[in-house]
Amino acid sequence: MPRNTKALLERVREELKHDGGTNRLVPLIASGEASVEALKALAAEEDRIVRSDWRAFLTLAAQSTELPQREFFSTVASGEGLALAKLGDFAAACGLSPDDVADYRALPGCQAYPSYVARLALDGNPHDALLAILANFAEWGGYCATIAAALREHYGFDDAGCAFFDFFAEPAPELDELGLRALDAVLDTGWAVSGAMPQALLLHSYELMFWNTLADEKA
Repeated sequence: MPRNTKALLERVREELKHDGGTNRLVPLIASGEASVEALKALAAEEDRIVRSDWRAFLTLAAQSTELPQREFFSTVASGEGLALAKLGDFAAACGLSPDDVADYRALPGCQAYPSYVARLALDGNPHDALLAILANFAEWGGYCATIAAALREHYGFDDAGCAFFDFFAEPAPELDELGLRALDAVLDTGWAVSGAMPQALLLHSYELMFWNTLADEKA
């Protein structure tokens, strides 16, 4: 690549890490202190998020002007489809039936995140959305790895019950490379990272709001 896009993305991720506070729920799950009710709420909230993000990523793929960008969003969208089935196994391990998940009343603080992803898609600026999503991927994967280990150690979940989090925790070098190629292609259009930082920071804040809403109301 003509520029060090990976280093640029890492700088953006470092800036996000120091903005917006800390995740209070994942440490509780990691230590086994989070309640089963918090896990149930996590499953039901994620069901709504995955379904919404799947549609948003398909919309972003359709709007993308650069081929690598379109391929990236299409690939991420297909991953949401694969994750949805695994999420059902997590919900079942928590003791939730499909009817329980459907009847669950979502918390506004949890659903702000997918609402903002949908807004990024509807705003018609897939370049800004690309940076926001790429910048937040790394932390999400780390959270999932921690949760998967804790579910086995403290809550007695089997592999099927942990598969949703395993899916996102596993290294995905091909997807990472595709994301970098997409970002590089977008940068070649003259688009500037600085103009998309407000969106990346907002998405990161909504991500933390998701976890901390669950910590405050369910843990």
